[in-house]
Amino acid sequence: MRLHILFAGVLGARLLTAGGAIAQTSAPAPDSAGPAPTAKTLTRQQAEALALKNNPNISVANLNALISHQYMREQRSALLPTASLNVTAVAADPGSRMSAGGLNNPILYPRAAAGATVSQLITDFGRTNNLVASSELHAKAEDQSAIATTADIVLAVDQAFFNTLETQALVTVAQQTVNARQTLVDKISALASAKLRSDLDLSFTKVDAARARLLLLEAQNNYQASLAGLSALLGFPDQQNFQLLEEPAENIPPPLDITGLISEALAQRPEILSLREQVQSAEKFGHAEHDLWRPNVSALGVVGLAPARDDHVSSWYGAAGVNVNIPVFNGFLFNARAKTADLQTSIARDRLTDLQNTVARDVRNAWHDSSRAYERLSVTQQLREQANLALDLAQSRYNLGLSSIVEFSQAELQKTEADITDTDARYQYRLTQIVLAYTIGSTK
Repeated sequence: MRLHILFAGVLGARLLTAGGAIAQTSAPAPDSAGPAPTAKTLTRQQAEALALKNNPNISVANLNALISHQYMREQRSALLPTASLNVTAVAADPGSRMSAGGLNNPILYPRAAAGATVSQLITDFGRTNNLVASSELHAKAEDQSAIATTADIVLAVDQAFFNTLETQALVTVAQQTVNARQTLVDKISALASAKLRSDLDLSFTKVDAARARLLLLEAQNNYQASLAGLSALLGFPDQQNFQLLEEPAENIPPPLDITGLISEALAQRPEILSLREQVQSAEKFGHAEHDLWRPNVSALGVVGLAPARDDHVSSWYGAAGVNVNIPVFNGFLFNARAKTADLQTSIARDRLTDLQNTVARDVRNAWHDSSRAYERLSVTQQLREQANLALDLAQSRYNLGLSSIVEFSQAELQKTEADITDTDARYQYRLTQIVLAYTIGSTK
């Protein structure tokens, strides 16, 4: 739960918290639960590099891509010659014949021989070529899937990085609130001892100081949870003690042409490119399955030597031949395989259409979120300035005895809430920029 939600609940209960300008630095106070002074510094680019190196999901995606390339080599091997060496030794009753087990009746002679066999596919009228093309397209699809996995991990790391920065900044706000409230408690306590302020005022300030410490504990817990999530994404089994460094960035408004963004996303999102390759791969495989009905022409050659043999056996042998296999009937097996391949191709096309519609929707949503977050920046800045002014006026009225501690407390609460809201607006806009870049397939 975000810290500003907790502040909203405090506002509804009309509880007092202290303000104070939010520090522009993102480092928590030394006595908070933020990173220790010896913590390792980490930039956004370093976080992304660690994730690309250590995250196991990226390794799995890359290994799947490598496997798909080996499948491609398997299919391509059918176009190359096949050669084997044979060594045969036979001890038999000379001149005996096989009288069972087949239609032929060969003569058996004792012999010891060695030879080689070479076979080569001449043509299957495009089936093997279609299988090779299908496997190549599938390998390209897996490459794009690996790129998509990398983009997903980088997006998750960037989101976790800025969420951690935001919670870190909110810890700073909460710590400043605690310091300001404790200072006010000390001041009111001294005035109450001098009978210049009532005990009621002192009770209000002490209650609000306790509330501020609770808010600090909540902020510290949120920071530690965000840091644990970031550490897991970076591939570490335990939480790392990082000191995050925020790089200054200009708040650039989102592009005005959403149609161009959608076209860009459809042209370069790796998920869409992967599915397009899968559709083409399915089409090629479908062509290959239809080609099962075409003849298969292959050549075979053998040569060998028989140094130990019966007198009826020649000392060497050699032959070459061509075989043509023409399918006639196989119980409609080929028809079923071709129909299945066509249906799989239709499924792949429908998935591609659905993904394109989803990506277009995501781009629109991300663009609207980014536009709204950009407009929110100026509003929260104005809210913060007005809250500062209201706090100054309320403090002056309280010091002059023209208002009660309740009015002053409300002004301080509004100031703290404005600080929280402005901090959240700045980081949320950075996050919407990252998501928008991801939805259109941009590297940044």
